Amino acid sequence: MATYSARPSEIQRGWWLIDADGLVLGRLASLIATRLRGKHKPMWTPHLDCGDHVVVINAEKVALTGQKRQKKVYYRHTGYPGGIKETTAAKILDGRFPERVIEMAVSRMMSRGPLQKAVMRKLHVYKGPNHPHQAQQPVPLDVAALNRKNSVKEAAHG
Repeated sequence: MATYSARPSEIQRGWWLIDADGLVLGRLASLIATRLRGKHKPMWTPHLDCGDHVVVINAEKVALTGQKRQKKVYYRHTGYPGGIKETTAAKILDGRFPERVIEMAVSRMMSRGPLQKAVMRKLHVYKGPNHPHQAQQPVPLDVAALNRKNSVKEAAHG
């Protein structure tokens, strides 16, 4: 029996729509990373980009459990000696580009390399409820219904 390996011509890409309002960041990022990579499909092939496009709306309303909103720190370096900079998750979510929290969480769950860049191009994150991908007819994915821990609202009531 031979191992199946998909060809680039056989790959079919779908479109998913996820509303991030009240969803836990890490759990959301893990699910998005799986969909982007294509690991939810039976024809997944490790060296090819088999994944689907994912559109995330309401990125500024994503939830962080515990005290992570104030205490989670993101570091970057300017390239100069002593040039390490830090910012908290609260500053990013309250700032101009709150979608970067989701983008960073998903990209840090991917393996590095050229394939990561190709996969990350299929992630479309928007801070508000509007997005320009209506023509692609993305299928809504209810992440909160998959597991009660995926949503802060469900966990508080459940």
